[in-house]
Amino acid sequence: PEAWMWYHHHIGAERCPIVDTWWQTETGHILITPLPGLVVTKPGSATKPFPGVFADVVDNEGRSVPPGGGGYLVLTRPWPGMLRTLYRDPERFRQVYWSRFPGIYFTGDGAKRDEDGYFWLLGRVDDVMNVSGHRLSTMEIESALVDHPAVAEAAVIGRKHEIKGEAPAAFVTIKAGFDTSDGLVNELKLHVARKIGAIARPEDIIFTAELPKTRSGKIMRRLLRDIAEGRALGDVTTLADPSVVAALRDKYEHAEG
Repeated sequence: PEAWMWYHHHIGAERCPIVDTWWQTETGHILITPLPGLVVTKPGSATKPFPGVFADVVDNEGRSVPPGGGGYLVLTRPWPGMLRTLYRDPERFRQVYWSRFPGIYFTGDGAKRDEDGYFWLLGRVDDVMNVSGHRLSTMEIESALVDHPAVAEAAVIGRKHEIKGEAPAAFVTIKAGFDTSDGLVNELKLHVARKIGAIARPEDIIFTAELPKTRSGKIMRRLLRDIAEGRALGDVTTLADPSVVAALRDKYEHAEG
């Protein structure tokens, strides 16, 4: 990933280890992490589980996925510091974390594991699309778009598609000096196809001056999904600038004809 390589080159001088980790508030501490000096890092991977942590990638039936395949990240055994309940809501604790795969902690994240046993996080399951039977990470497509010299920022969501099940739709802000032309749209689609594969090629690319963000800077992809699927917008009270969403909806509807 571009950010990893930039940090490795400019901050780490290509010699300092980057400790790229995976954890959750619920887990109590880092669970998947490289150990500097012991584990060789790979750009974009959180590497391997911490000693005493047993993680797996499983399919819809809870079966381990072969190396290279995508699935759900789960924890198969207890670990030090694990949560025991949710405050005053034990039933929600059971439903959220333990009902999907009985006896196994469901993290809610998608992941892949390579032939070396390294874990690659794909983001929240809600941010993983099923395009013609292929599981694609919106984060991976966003990273490919931002890799293009014209793109400043990108947000990708999966919208419903009659044939594919879901199709990638991208909302993109571009850098100064570039034109929002049909030529650039096609160029970006081809760029994603080259970086990831034809299956990841965005169905729609909408240029926008701004993306809808909360006051803390988080992109509200839920609202982008509402726009792409023509639904009534959800809660916008946390947005830094609610007018951005209205402008985006008008632009998307115009692009769709």
